[in-house]
Amino acid sequence: MTPYTLGDKMNTSNQLTIRKALLWLGGYFCVMLLYTAIDIILWKKIESPLSAWLNLASMLIFTILFIKVLAEKNAWRISLKSDASAKGIILALCCAVLFYFLLDKCLDPFFEGLFPASQDAYQDSLLSLAETPVPAFIHVCLLAPVTEEILMRGFALDGLKRTYGSGTALLVSSLLFALLHFNMVQTLSAFICGLILGILYLRTGSLLCCMLAHGGYNLISFFTAVMPLLDRVKYL
Repeated sequence: MTPYTLGDKMNTSNQLTIRKALLWLGGYFCVMLLYTAIDIILWKKIESPLSAWLNLASMLIFTILFIKVLAEKNAWRISLKSDASAKGIILALCCAVLFYFLLDKCLDPFFEGLFPASQDAYQDSLLSLAETPVPAFIHVCLLAPVTEEILMRGFALDGLKRTYGSGTALLVSSLLFALLHFNMVQTLSAFICGLILGILYLRTGSLLCCMLAHGGYNLISFFTAVMPLLDRVKYL
């Protein structure tokens, strides 16, 4: 069995079926439910911001363990040093800006009008992030982009491509990425985002570029959507 290592080339023998991808996605859902349950049962009883830091630590530990098991069970390696060229980095940064204007400024307001209940839930989540901005920043701008790109592009897209070809792999991995976002407004936007990130990965072959694009977009959204709520949170 090929060992799990960061910084090596991904195992080219790794192939993935849609059924297997769904099973692993279900496993990741279980991991998310586990650390969410721990947060509700244990950490929420501790005054903020310590509870947020403990929740972040739980997320990090369980996510690392899940990726380690995923890698070992599938004889799979993760490539982070990859082929991140200057052109790929520029494309990634352009994608981050594109996501902000396409999703936050155009599509999200449209979807919010169609699903007002989802919009209310999304606004509540933004307020929750604003209550503990530092751990929220680490989660939204660092942990989430790295984890989701490893799973969705590094594992799902790359593995499905070896089984079904690029077109089917791109579509299925984007649907899986959308399913990771429980809110309807985010789910629809995430599918489009997944398609573009998938194209970026297929074009550059660089997981690092996808992380940069994803993290860059989250960074822009964090400072435009979460940070303005800090004053509002103080008076709640």
